[in-house]
Amino acid sequence: MCKIYGYCRISRRTQSIERQERNILATYPNAIIRKEAYTGTKMDRPEWKKLFSVVKDGDTIVFDSVSRMSRNAEEGTKIYFELLERGVELIFLKEHYIDTSVYKSSTQDRIELTGSDEDEIFKGINNYFRKLAIKQIRIAFEQAQKEVDDLHQRTSEGIETARLNGKQIGQVKGAKLTTKKSIAAKAIIKKHSKDFEGSLTDEEVIKLADISRNSFYKYKRELKEE
Repeated sequence: MCKIYGYCRISRRTQSIERQERNILATYPNAIIRKEAYTGTKMDRPEWKKLFSVVKDGDTIVFDSVSRMSRNAEEGTKIYFELLERGVELIFLKEHYIDTSVYKSSTQDRIELTGSDEDEIFKGINNYFRKLAIKQIRIAFEQAQKEVDDLHQRTSEGIETARLNGKQIGQVKGAKLTTKKSIAAKAIIKKHSKDFEGSLTDEEVIKLADISRNSFYKYKRELKEE
């Protein structure tokens, strides 16, 4: 008996796997849902591996979008055609134009050869439409890959901006957090505290530097360790 599977995946905590599941079940209420949280773009996902190994000719896999199957154009296109050749139907709720049924329809709806001299022309036309369908599928995966690449780029730019503004991103455990504020506070402590080069009390330096008591004693300790 042929089965319908729904595959859901999230790669970030801010994403909602429940939304994907609702979208699939709204159209295919009997779908067997397989889901997993995974960070990255490679295809070494345990639930996907299990599903890929058990689907057979006549089965269907439904995705909320092409990016849930793969955001890597090379791997996504390769796996698409592997499953197509195995007789597995693929449905993408947000990109129905690359469903396997659409691809098969576009390649089957070809000009019949007549045995005449025009057959070479007809072969060329048929081959053109086949390549066009393949290109359309690849473009969908490339767009999904572009979206994740753009996200990584924006994240990198955000981290760089934060660093330029004096913030430490991705602090290594045990490492000291260095910010513009801490640098300025340490300079005040070193210049005005009677423990260093100045004559002010702790309370006076805290007010002058406009920092908390905890920060003050932390910075003072770090200065003594330097």
